Amino acid sequence: MPQIHEFRYTVQASGIDEQGHVNNLEYLKWMQDAAIEHSSLQGWPPERYVEQGSAWVVRSHWIEYQQPAFEGDEIVVRTWVASFEKILSLRKFRIERPSDQKTLAVAETNWAYIGTKHRVPRRIPVELIESFEVLPDVDVK
Repeated sequence: MPQIHEFRYTVQASGIDEQGHVNNLEYLKWMQDAAIEHSSLQGWPPERYVEQGSAWVVRSHWIEYQQPAFEGDEIVVRTWVASFEKILSLRKFRIERPSDQKTLAVAETNWAYIGTKHRVPRRIPVELIESFEVLPDVDVK
């Protein structure tokens, strides 16, 4: 069970904005892709949530951009679960460029667990919580 998951990606031309660097929305996509990949590796791929009649929805995002990324850059999104509450989970991220060891962004997403039938909050199952190692004291800053 990896405490901190590493999602690797090469910046594509389609993610570049009119200023010549990665569009801010791309960072959100990377964060979501990293979270899904981490969850899948922990035994919770998207199909399992569908079978359970549940899903995660974003309650809030916080992102601090520190350095730009450019087409062709290899990036690493490090992510981990910082907390589980009754229906909420806080996931943290650090997005880095290994070639120069620069931190591009730090971020957090607060997720709410819902039942998909009625689209209402649902208690996070114990077996889901036990599939992740929670790292509350690791800071993204």
